[in-house]
Amino acid sequence: MTTRHGITTEWKKSSYSGNNGNCVEVSAPTVDRVAVRDSKDPYGPSLVFDPEVWSAFVDHVNRGTFDRV
Repeated sequence: MTTRHGITTEWKKSSYSGNNGNCVEVSAPTVDRVAVRDSKDPYGPSLVFDPEVWSAFVDHVNRGTFDRV
């Protein structure tokens, strides 16, 4: 999923989401915020991250840091 800080104003569903409903959506409407929410609850709460923190998290996910052994 590609989000562009300050450009991605709509919510984008993760490209890794399956058909099981366990999905996250991301929005980056400003250059200093990235918001993440549960796609099953679009009117519920969202988590907000600094872009650097979000990028570091995504990097760790891509490297398998959080994979279960």
